Amino acid sequence: MKTTSISKPAFSVIGREGSTKDGDGFVGKLWAEANQKFSEISHLAKRDSDGNFSGFWGLMTDFSRSFQPWENNFSEGLYLAGAECEDDAIEPEGWTKWTVPGFEYIIVPCESENPFLSGLTYLSQNGLSLAGAVQDFTCPKTGKSYMLFPVGRMTV
Repeated sequence: MKTTSISKPAFSVIGREGSTKDGDGFVGKLWAEANQKFSEISHLAKRDSDGNFSGFWGLMTDFSRSFQPWENNFSEGLYLAGAECEDDAIEPEGWTKWTVPGFEYIIVPCESENPFLSGLTYLSQNGLSLAGAVQDFTCPKTGKSYMLFPVGRMTV
């Protein structure tokens, strides 16, 4: 498995929030709703110098909203499906904004059958452990998806 690493400072995402308490398939429902109503936030989405959207994120956090991994063996927590935005953006009614702290991440391409398990195995084999919740990222330019495994918090 090919991995890379990055340091990503704190960033914000506006999206649709849900919880594992919403039942099976809640993540897919959040993405369907976020995509269907994207025009409501597209003007707030961060763009690169070429005008492309910066990124679409499936963010996860524990119920305390401290960006720790999902609880009970990664089976319970909160999820936000949305687009990266400027930190000072104000979310419209019906949308939620999260600001993720800065982390050092190991990036795992979503090419295997279970990239989450592959990433956890990689961390274990390399003496690393999670420093926060794993995040999903889709690059708008390429359409490729990745899982970002935080292995250290960035200090300001």
